[in-house]
Amino acid sequence: MARSKSSARWLQEHFGDEFVKRAQAEGFRSRAAFKLDELLDRDRLLKPGMTVVDLGAAPGGWSQLVRQRLGDRGLVFALDILPMQGIGGVKFIQGDFREDAVFEALMHKLEGAPVDLVLSDMAPNISGIEVADQARAMHLAELATDFAAKCLKPGGSLLVKLFQGRGFDEYLRDLRAGFARVTLRKPKASRARSREVYALAAGWKGDK
Repeated sequence: MARSKSSARWLQEHFGDEFVKRAQAEGFRSRAAFKLDELLDRDRLLKPGMTVVDLGAAPGGWSQLVRQRLGDRGLVFALDILPMQGIGGVKFIQGDFREDAVFEALMHKLEGAPVDLVLSDMAPNISGIEVADQARAMHLAELATDFAAKCLKPGGSLLVKLFQGRGFDEYLRDLRAGFARVTLRKPKASRARSREVYALAAGWKGDK
């Protein structure tokens, strides 16, 4: 069956993408690793010994990069409802992070270690219906924030993918209520036409 013009154009763009080529050359599982790479450098998010939780981690590009950056000093936990090929030094939990059993499994593996940073590069499966897609994307961001509120230590950080559109401003207002500082970032590896941005929320205030 012949591909549509739009899918053929996407394939051409994808395989000509410099970050796709770099990911293949450098052994990363996805081009998304370079979005995080820039953010880690720009905002100095990682420090030796940190404990990091990666939500919606599959295929594992972000967990892979964080593990590489931390070396042997720190803990990396990856959660996803999808299976993920193992990464040395990354503890993977397969399941829906909204479920109590999955959260309890994480708490067990943490063994009391406080979480310094929660990462979420989650995005919904795109239906093409913009209103519905935006609502699902914002819901995922809210779920990531709720999760972070349960496990971050005071002063901890959340890095979450957002899409600009309905609900975006309200979400940021709520995020600023819980964190000392919220900054928006659009890394170079984000495609220019994409509405995606990343919110870096630093200085979790805890339950006050």
